[in-house]
Parts: sequence; C-alpha cells; structure tokens
Amino acid sequence: MRATELATAENDDALDLIALGRRVRHLRKKQGMTLDDLAEKVGTAPSQLSLLENGKREPKLSQLQQLGRSLGVGMEHLMGAEPPSKRAGLEIELEKTQRGPLYAALGLPTVRISNRLPMDVLESLVALQRELKRRLEEQAATPEEARRANTELREEMKSRNNYYPEIEAQAAELLRAVGYTSGPLGHHIAARIAEHLGFSIRFVPNLPNSTRSVTDQRNKIIYLTQGRSRDWDSRSVLLQALGHHVLGHTEPSDYSDFLRQRVYTNYFAAALLMPEKPAVDFLSTAKSAKELAIEDLRDAFAVSYESAAHRFTNLATEHLGITCHFQKVHESGIIHKAYENDGVSFPADHSGAIEGQTICREWTSRQVFEVKDKFRSFNQYTDTPSGTFWCTARTEGHSSGVYSLSIGVPFEHAKWFRGKDTQFRSVSRCPEDPTCCRVPPAQLADVWDGQAWPATRANTHLLAAMPEGAFPGVDTTEVYRFLQDHSPS
Repeated sequence: MRATELATAENDDALDLIALGRRVRHLRKKQGMTLDDLAEKVGTAPSQLSLLENGKREPKLSQLQQLGRSLGVGMEHLMGAEPPSKRAGLEIELEKTQRGPLYAALGLPTVRISNRLPMDVLESLVALQRELKRRLEEQAATPEEARRANTELREEMKSRNNYYPEIEAQAAELLRAVGYTSGPLGHHIAARIAEHLGFSIRFVPNLPNSTRSVTDQRNKIIYLTQGRSRDWDSRSVLLQALGHHVLGHTEPSDYSDFLRQRVYTNYFAAALLMPEKPAVDFLSTAKSAKELAIEDLRDAFAVSYESAAHRFTNLATEHLGITCHFQKVHESGIIHKAYENDGVSFPADHSGAIEGQTICREWTSRQVFEVKDKFRSFNQYTDTPSGTFWCTARTEGHSSGVYSLSIGVPFEHAKWFRGKDTQFRSVSRCPEDPTCCRVPPAQLADVWDGQAWPATRANTHLLAAMPEGAFPGVDTTEVYRFLQDHSPS
C-alpha cells in the first residue's frame, strides 16, 4: 500500500481503529514483545501504544510505518481486513458492539476485554449480542425501517459535511439562465425559473389534504395552495417541486429513496433561495468581523430562520472551516430533526436514530423555551461529556406546536459569532449520567415516588405503521382525482 493510498484511507474513515489495534496487539504478543518493548521500538509512550491497541487513538502515517517495520510485516498485512485469529475477530466484534448505540441504550456495564476473558464467555457474549440485534430487527415495523433509513441518510450528510457541490452547480446554472444577479430571490424570479424549465404555476384553494404541491408532469403544471401557511414559504414549495424535475427523480422505490429525494430537493431549493456565492460572501464577511448570526442570513435573503439555519450547515464546514450541529426540538423536548459533524453527542436509540429522542433539559435547545425575550436569539455555552459547545437558538410556532431551532459549534469556533460573550452557561451530564435529567431528583422522588399518576397524552401516531405507497402519507386516489378535475387536456 502506497503512502498516498494509506492517507486516503485515513481520511475517508476506511481505517478501522479497533481492528487495527487488535491486529497490532496480536502481532506484538506473537513476537513475545511487551508494550514497553514495542513502544521503545516505535518511539512512543507505552500508554499511547495501549490507547492505539484498544482502538482509542488514531495513528499517524509515520507511526503506522514504524509499527509495520517493528513488527516485521508489510502495510497490507498490518491494515488487513481479516482478523488475525478467531479470538481476535470475536474481540473486535464485541468491542464494536459495546461502543455502539444498542449497547449504550441498554445501560449495561462494559465488559473488559483481555486475555483473561475465557473463550467460551467471549463466544457467549458475542452470540447474545447477535441474537438481541436479530430480535430487535425482526420486531422492527415499517417505522423502524424509516428511522434506520433516516440514520443512514444523516451519516451520508455528515460524511459530506452536508455539502453537495453537484446540487450547488445545478442551482447556480439555473440562476444564471434566468438572469439572477443578487439579493433575495423574489417570487417573480422563482416563477421565471419555472417558466425556463417549461412549467406553469396554478394556485388553487383545494389541494389534497396530504400535499403541499401537486405536479402534473404530463401538462407540466405545478399546483400550489392558494392560502398562506405559516409552516412554509410558497417559493420554497415551488422550487422543491421543480427540484424533482431538475435532479431527475423517478418514483421512489422505498422509504429510503423517498427520504433522500426530499433532502436533495430541500437542498436544491435552499441553494436557489440562498445562492452559494453570495451566501458564502455574506457569511465570510460576517466571520471576518466576528459577527456571524443566523438571523442576519435569514434577513439578507428573506427566508425563514429554519431555512437559514439549514443553509448555514451546508456552507459552514466547506467554506468557513466551522463544524456545527443543528437541532429542531419540539416544546415537549423531543428531537424533530438534527444534524452534526462537530462531535456533539445526541441521544440515540439502539439503531442510531435520534429523531424522537428527548434532548437534555440543560441544552440550549431546551433552555430557550424558558426565555422571555423571544425577539432576539438566545445564546448559551453548555459543558457536556463531549466537550463545551456554544449554541444560538430561537423558537418558532408551527401548526403542530412550538419548536426551538438551534445551531451549535464547538467552543473554539464560538469566537466567530455574535453572542459569544453570553453569560448563560449550563452543564449537561447526559447521556452518561441518568440523574442529569432522565430520572427525577432524589428530593422530589422521595416525596412523590408512587404518589403520582399522570394522564398521558397518547401519541397514537407513534404506534401506527408508516403509510403505504411510493409517497408515504399521500392519498394517491385523491391526487389523481384532483389532477383529473384540473387537467386542461
């Protein structure tokens, strides 16, 4: 393996740290070397080598090369995908399981993996984990499959820093074609884009209840609702509908495909409403002045705060060198949407899904609900087990309730933002410490444990299967009847 290939492998997460660590340990012991012996050969501290062998430290290229020479193996052997022995394979599988979301959700103590762990115990532990995972997946209904699809898509977004240059390029080409120069994208420009693509627009009062727009692809007509909704901008709805055409989408084959198409068309609409070059120029100027603020991006391009926050996540890492996270949290504390590439630890279930989980009470996205000043953004530092994060948040009302919208960054990036001098600070011990907010304080529990019986507001939709069809939740018959009634042909 050439050095350039190895560097690429390190950068694209191809390097399996746990497998590498176990292989190094196996080769070291096979040659009768102690940690001290190998550490001396490699020129590092035994404690650092121990972290590497336990998959908790990523080695540099030069250190990998030294390890290969010291252990007498080539880089291909050192980086091999196959475990060096059956036991090593089981140890790797158990280690990965214990670091995964399923094991964390169970709240079980971690088993220390060492040579003293009997082989039969190791085999039993791995078999138990496999069976538990199998049973959970077997019991998973369509909603669980949807959550897994959402988790996979979120991982894709994270791997790309939520930046899709191919969609940016298509949006930029369209804007050039219709003569857009600068400033907010008005309704007349949005209509011109539709006309350029061969579509006409019709506003009607009676769209099918389950839809925000309906596209007649035969006659190239896009139907939008005539009433004004506080939940969405008609420009965005129109551009999303056009996005399916520009991006070449076909009827979704499954929920994963449906979800991915929706994310891509939302991105496409945002790239038109807040074009890449002017948006990056605006944000770069604000960063230079150490005055970054989501509300300024909102105001500059006449979009919603949520749209501006999403767009910031598209551009922040790629163009500003800032990692970040986004949350949309219901007033009940439930996560509705989330994204991160800055290492923040969101609560997750066994499948890795975070939507539907309850966020810590100490986080900015929960604290903002208690703030009386709703006109300005609320800023707070939060110390967490994953580090200290600065977050800015505000609340917005929707037909389904009040939500907080927050953007957060690691402490070292806070210096670029307006509000960095906030005096608000909190400490979150979630998810490691359940006494942080998942269990009641001892004083309250002593008084009320066994004496409270709340009448739960049942969210029966959580128990229902995901709607069937290529477009989940849409009544196809209703859509066809609508098109039949409105079709000019």
